[in-house]
Amino acid sequence: MNAVQNISVAQEDDGIRIDRWFQRHFPDIGFGALNKMMRKGEVRLDGKRVKGNERVAAGQTVRVPPYQAAVADDKPAKPQGLRLSDDEIREIQSWVIYKDSDVIVINKPAGLPTQGGTGVTRHLDGMLDALMFEKESRPKLVHRLDKDTSGALLLARSTSVAASLAEAFASRVTDKRYWALVVGTPRQYQGRIKLMMDKGPGRAGAGERMIVTPDGKRSVTDYQVVDKAAGRASWLTLKPLTGRTHQLRLHCSEMGHPIVGDGKYGGTEAYLSGAISRKLHLHSYMIRFPHPRGGMVEVTAPLPPHMDESFRMLGFDPATYEDPEFED
Repeated sequence: MNAVQNISVAQEDDGIRIDRWFQRHFPDIGFGALNKMMRKGEVRLDGKRVKGNERVAAGQTVRVPPYQAAVADDKPAKPQGLRLSDDEIREIQSWVIYKDSDVIVINKPAGLPTQGGTGVTRHLDGMLDALMFEKESRPKLVHRLDKDTSGALLLARSTSVAASLAEAFASRVTDKRYWALVVGTPRQYQGRIKLMMDKGPGRAGAGERMIVTPDGKRSVTDYQVVDKAAGRASWLTLKPLTGRTHQLRLHCSEMGHPIVGDGKYGGTEAYLSGAISRKLHLHSYMIRFPHPRGGMVEVTAPLPPHMDESFRMLGFDPATYEDPEFED
């Protein structure tokens, strides 16, 4: 880029290291170039100098300096993707549910991590070469979904589009809706859940668990009961107004109706008897976002196989669904 950019940190990025923030939104900038810009004070967080291991918070402003020269000097290696067979490439491309010259939306399978980590070798970030299509560069992750959450995931096909979409997430112009199958039925069929939450004690990664704490960060979710099955389980629409880690899972559990299959937050009560799958029943079914060339784009993602089967067993029909109107 030839101009300075000032980008607000989105809720999706709250709490991550700033070097990871750059890796996510500006993957063309190698760590060497980034560290050089930080040492020179060209990268700023709310106007202050910053080091790579410092963490960003939602609403803060990151100053991104012109970096084309730094990238050329640094000559970073191409992002290392996984070695994929032709069959794997075709499978990954089959996840695409929307594509144009600027963005891609995929229906992420349940069980696939968005990014790598300790002991994680198979992840979406390593598969993005399969989604280049006619472009010469791989698409960029704009936001995340938990490993066991399926559904609509937005990718940018250029760095400038990634920056534009990051701003849309930060300003809450983007709208995301989730479907969840929960145990039992909430007493109030529509409501708003507000909790102060933060990471609990223990190591990060697979063992990470969020807790309710008065010293935590504000989290807000709107919900509505779509249908219920004789008090055994209910189909909810969830609209997160903030983007905390595991927010929807913790909110449903604290409401007394854990998401089916969510043993981490619901314990043994999260598993229904019978043939209902023990996998997590949480799906990002819709995303609505401002297109960088103007207008709004809305994309919906079909249910994953295990949720589709559970819905059929319980008599829930997505074909009859009408999106609820939530208060602002």
